[in-house]
Order: sequence, then C-alpha cells, then structure tokens
Amino acid sequence: GINDTPALKKADIGIAMGNRGTEAAKEVADLILKDDSFTSIVTAVRQGRGIFQNIRYFVVYLLSCNLSEVLIVALASLSNLSAPLLPLQILFLNMVTDVFPALALGMNKESDKVMQYPPRNTREPILTRKMWYTIILYSLSMTIAVLGILLYGIYCLNASATLANNLAFYTLILVQLWNVFNLPDARASFWNNEITRNIFVWLAILVCLLIALIAYEVPILKTVLSLQAISSQEVGIVVLFSLIPVALIQIFKRISMPFGSN
Repeated sequence: GINDTPALKKADIGIAMGNRGTEAAKEVADLILKDDSFTSIVTAVRQGRGIFQNIRYFVVYLLSCNLSEVLIVALASLSNLSAPLLPLQILFLNMVTDVFPALALGMNKESDKVMQYPPRNTREPILTRKMWYTIILYSLSMTIAVLGILLYGIYCLNASATLANNLAFYTLILVQLWNVFNLPDARASFWNNEITRNIFVWLAILVCLLIALIAYEVPILKTVLSLQAISSQEVGIVVLFSLIPVALIQIFKRISMPFGSN
C-alpha cells in the first residue's frame, strides 16, 4: 500500500505486488511481482545467480585462454625456442576456439546447488582475487602443455621448426577447448555439472574441431596458417599433451577444495 513506500525505498531491494499493489508502491519499488507470487522471487534469485555465474565462466575462460597465448609466446621467445605460434595462428585461435565455447557458456543452466551458496557481497567484483589466481593457474597449466610438446618435438622427435610449431598450435587448440571443463567449482562432479549438461558446449567444441579440420584439409587455409601434414602418431601425442592441463587442474582442485570459479 501507500504506507509501505518509505520501507520500499529504504530496503536494499524493494518488492511490490503488480496486481494488488498501489501505484505509489510500484513507483518506488525496485522489483514488481507481476503475478503477486512470492515464489517468483525465488525463481528470480535462482536465474540471477545463474546468469552471474555464466558471466564469470565467460570472463575466466576467455582471460585464461588469452593469457596462455601471451605466456607461451613470451616464454618461448625468452628461451630462444622456435616460434610456437604465428600471428595468423593466434588470430585463428581468437576467432574460433576462444569464441564459440565462450558463447556456449552463456547458455548454461544454473547449478543444482546454486541456491545453497550464501548470498554474495553486493560490493564483490565480478572477478575476485581468488578468480585471478584461478585464471593464472589455468593459463600456466595450458602453457606447460604447449611448451612441453614444443620441447618434446624439438628434442625427442627432432622435428623441424614448422612441425614443432604445428604440434604446439594443434595442442593449444585442444587445451583451450578442454579448458571449459575446468571451470565448474571443485564441489561439483567433473562428469555431471552445468557445463557437461550444456549441449551447446559440446556443439561448440564439435564446430571448433570441424573448423580446425577444414583448415588442415583446405590447401589455401593450410598455406595461410603454415600447416603441414602430421602423422597419426603425432596426433596421438598432441591429444595426450592436451589432456595435461585438465589432469593438473582436477588434481589441484581435489587437493585444495574448494578452488573453482564460484
């Protein structure tokens, strides 16, 4: 009613009823319940928490992937190693493997346990200090895998500079795709969480793999990206090294729970 307007103004979030509430109450309220149902508040909180979590997933994923590219190039240059990534390859990564999975993360449904978490401080930023540590950890794990296969190719396979570059490039494609599975909180199951249940994430990964395969098969794209044919054995090595970051992150999460993106 009209008498409730001072309380609605002073409340952190003033909520008025849309059907039976007075116009005065609705004018000063922050939120209006169209159906006058208090259960709608719970639904709104659930959806709001889910949207906020998806924004965090999106930002953590993109920053960790891009930071890994910077670290790979910088460390390889400082170590006088052959170039692990070429400019057009970095552009390809940013346009393909970074974009589609990141967009798919925005389609996540909220976690089953989202309402069990305590309320978040209203002054808390999107990226907390712990999340910056998480981004750095994810980036380092991907950097280790890519530089690892670069060194393996040079010193164990006696690969040429082009082949070593290709091995690093393909490995980075895969580690960035697999990076989406590192995002759920340590309290969630690795095999059953809001990301693994998101069909759009799987479609994004499939699309990225198909685009990478097209780039490998189409001569003009192969030339532009400085790619060459690799053997099935080398493909197996790429896949093996690409799984290293996922293994490292999952082990770390189990040791220092909870250390996730929540």
